[in-house]
Amino acid sequence: MDIKLTSKMILEKEFKKNFKGYNVEEVDSFLDEIIQDYETFEKAVAQLREENKQLKEEIDNTPKRQPVASTSGTTNFDILKRLSNLEKHVFGSKLYE
Repeated sequence: MDIKLTSKMILEKEFKKNFKGYNVEEVDSFLDEIIQDYETFEKAVAQLREENKQLKEEIDNTPKRQPVASTSGTTNFDILKRLSNLEKHVFGSKLYE
């Protein structure tokens, strides 16, 4: 499943001209390579879409985590107030120097 062509290669491809125009076999060969690359891209895209679908289903089927409720009735303000009082007690006047 190796990709042989890049968009730059396709853009810059030049065919040799014979007295009737382009060499038909050379054009057909080049188009065959393009077709193979498109088939490779289509397979890769199909695989990625299937993987994406499976991952989305896995996410949907995973139980949601419930936020932990505060059981003691304390709020962030209460915790910060206690922390501030503890710092004042431990560090005393050094806290404000």
